[in-house]
This record gives sequence, C-alpha cells and structure tokens, in this order.
Amino acid sequence: MTEEIIQKNVLGEKLEPCSDHPVTGWFRDGCCNTNDDDHGLHTVCARVTTQFLEWAKKEGNDLITPHEEFGFPGLKNGDDWCVCAGTFAKSIKEGTACKIYLKKTNYKTLETIPLEKLKKHAIDLS
Repeated sequence: MTEEIIQKNVLGEKLEPCSDHPVTGWFRDGCCNTNDDDHGLHTVCARVTTQFLEWAKKEGNDLITPHEEFGFPGLKNGDDWCVCAGTFAKSIKEGTACKIYLKKTNYKTLETIPLEKLKKHAIDLS
C-alpha cells in the first residue's frame, strides 16, 4: 500500500503535479515529492531545453539517452521533469538554466536555491 504524499511548493501551497508524460519524480508519481532517501533532491519542476539537457549531459547527468530498463524514455526539448536542486542551482551559475514552475517545485528546493533566484526562471508567475 502506497501512502499519499502531500507536500508544499515553494510558494507554500499544495505541490502541483509536474509531468505524467514522461512520468517524473523521485517516486515516479508525476510530482516533485521528496524524502530523506532523495539525496539528489529531485525537487525542481523544469521545462527542459536542449541547451540545459546538453549542459547536464556534459556535467555527468545524461537525461537525453533513453534507459527503457528503468522506464526512462529520455528527455527532449519542452519536456517537464523534476531535476535536482543542486543541478539547477549550478545551471543558474553557468547560464544554462531553463524555465521552471514554482507551483510544481517542492519547498525543499529553498534549502538550496533562494526563492528570488527561482522566480527569475518561473513560467507560472503572474
């Protein structure tokens, strides 16, 4: 039996789903939920770009190559995906950061990246 995980986003609201196509998240539940076992902190819901994916691959995080044995189709430009907070923080410094969804990004991200920096990359700020 799987317990439902209810976590907050960086705005203090209920965390919204990130992606079901492809299915993302530490728990592969479509949300950027996390727990103490998630040492990579897969909490930032990003709309990945080719630039970000190629940069991440050079950094040792290949999100492009499919791994069907793990049910991972490989990502392409425009996919939404829960990326690691540390990876996203580094991409901001490197100038390769893509856009993100604040309503779909877990509050735990704030332990790594300040909200003001996240807002500069937000798709869903009104």
